[in-house]
Amino acid sequence: MLNLKTTPFHERTSALCQPQNWRKWAGYFAAGSYEHTLDREYWAIRNAAALIDVSPLMKYVITGKDAAALLHRVTTRDVYKMKTGQVAYTGWCDEDGKMIDDGTITRLDDSTFRLTAAEPNLRWLTMNAVGMDAAIQEVTDDVAALSFQGPNTRKILNLVAEESLDGLKYFRMMKNKIRGADVTISRTGYTGDLGYEIWMDAKDALKIWDALMSVGADYGIAPVGILAMDMARVEAGLFMLDVDYTSATHAWVESQKSSPFELGLDWTVALDKPGYFVGRRALEKEKREGSAWKMVGLAVDWVGMEKIFKRVGLPPQIPSMAVRGSLPILSGNPLSGGNVQVGYASTSTWSPLLKTYIALAHLQKPYYEIGTDVRMEITVEHHRQHAPAKVVKLPFYDPEWKRK
Repeated sequence: MLNLKTTPFHERTSALCQPQNWRKWAGYFAAGSYEHTLDREYWAIRNAAALIDVSPLMKYVITGKDAAALLHRVTTRDVYKMKTGQVAYTGWCDEDGKMIDDGTITRLDDSTFRLTAAEPNLRWLTMNAVGMDAAIQEVTDDVAALSFQGPNTRKILNLVAEESLDGLKYFRMMKNKIRGADVTISRTGYTGDLGYEIWMDAKDALKIWDALMSVGADYGIAPVGILAMDMARVEAGLFMLDVDYTSATHAWVESQKSSPFELGLDWTVALDKPGYFVGRRALEKEKREGSAWKMVGLAVDWVGMEKIFKRVGLPPQIPSMAVRGSLPILSGNPLSGGNVQVGYASTSTWSPLLKTYIALAHLQKPYYEIGTDVRMEITVEHHRQHAPAKVVKLPFYDPEWKRK
């Protein structure tokens, strides 16, 4: 029997979780939702302040003279260019240039970094650190983490933190205190909105949760689970390991693997950085020759969906949460025999803000070009139908205040 752990916030989250809707995340219990519908939690992200327990994230502290050199070797980013207090999102690959995992690197000081990941990476990091002066410590259980997302988050943090966050720039980190407890606060998140992530010693978790909930009550704060966050991250064009791509270390066949270029992470691959890094030759080759696949946005035509449902006398039926499931994408005119599968959607959701049905889709060349007309499979009264859709640029939602 698998024994799941509880996070340092469990005493609070379990009392607030009305449907007792728990999900498994990296060996921990994680709240799927706190209410019986997702409406209030979703709109807390977009209109107010969402408090999300992200403690199950794998966390590693890398220290030593060669700490930067190790991360420079194993990730696609130019870590040598990172300044103290800077955060960088990155993927890391195998020698074939296929993604193993993704996460963030935070430079805490000259020789200390924090790396987050979705899955355990200690063995892989240790293997690459052979001969280097770099110590790797997993601190997942010791460091509690909150993702604090939404347009009111800065106002609330300025009321509870000792130092103002007005000067904290996008993808930067600062040391601070909340109710006397030491924290680091990074201007990062997984929702595509203004947001922060708060990192603290596990023993201070409840004190900091209570402070944020108390002060945030006047600003629409709400505890939010991973189901509402799922909807927001699709709007933000953000993918998830084991949902939108498979780790190269877990893939059974080659076709299950993805490169950073295929996942739209071109901007994270520093092919001009000095020296060797894992996967460099394969990524240079793919850059020259182009990618066979790309992850893109898909906007489903609502009028087209209405017509399909109308044939059976129904209004469009849409799921109440993001669907983490593969849906075939087709191209061509079925009436003329040109009905071929050209890819698949890995996560799809109704966007309450954009009022449209959207998906993250993996398409073959040349169908991944922006503006291409395709069709996505939907089920209507137990029959497979194909709703018209268009390839669009990611992200679907990118508010200007996210970076200001």
